[in-house]
Amino acid sequence: MLIAIDHGNKQVKTVHGNAIVSGVQKSKTRPYGRDILKYGGSYYTLSAQRIPYQKDKTTDERFFILSLFAIAEEIEAQNAYTSGLMPIDLAIGLPPAHFGTQNKAFVRYFKRKEPIYFSYRDKLYSILIRDVQCYPQAFAAAAMMLGELATVPRALILDVGGFTADYLMLKNGHADLSTCDSLENGVILLYNRIRSKASSDLDVLLEENGCGCYSLAGAGKQLRGRSRRAGGISGAGVCQ
Repeated sequence: MLIAIDHGNKQVKTVHGNAIVSGVQKSKTRPYGRDILKYGGSYYTLSAQRIPYQKDKTTDERFFILSLFAIAEEIEAQNAYTSGLMPIDLAIGLPPAHFGTQNKAFVRYFKRKEPIYFSYRDKLYSILIRDVQCYPQAFAAAAMMLGELATVPRALILDVGGFTADYLMLKNGHADLSTCDSLENGVILLYNRIRSKASSDLDVLLEENGCGCYSLAGAGKQLRGRSRRAGGISGAGVCQ
């Protein structure tokens, strides 16, 4: 089974499964709740508090654990669960500017010679990650239309993520590695600027997860001089 995982700084995503916040908590005792993953004698639950930005995601086990959550969700979304050993091929990605220095270590981080046993929602999973392929993220975004781009002299591919904004130039469908970079200017930093502006100008206390779903359009007169917590309020998106 092929599973593609996007290990974002803000969210971990698969093709069919639900996106999950890139945050996880570890416990030696079973916590309360249903969405619990057990692996290696420890219990893990997803957290709304994302992991602080890590340029190198292989420094600890957290993104591997998040991947187990994502794999289980994707298996269920595709109705592909079996009680036996399930062979998994992983497709993963890195920002273009980090790809050359990190791709081999990122592949080793996920690839295992032995089967992996874990439980999620009290259901046992046995998987074998038999192959891992890593791709530059911006290039992967254009992979489905490379045939069309082959006739385009110059195409700039943009991939705006949680912490990095990646760009890559394609010339007639071929990557021009002299024109690519990963700028530390993603939506998390945008949210931080919005929160600072809302606090200073409107006395509004925005939570990070509220920045994408709360509209300040026309709210200046109503909220100025009053403190209001706005995390989780639905709307049309923050406007400045």
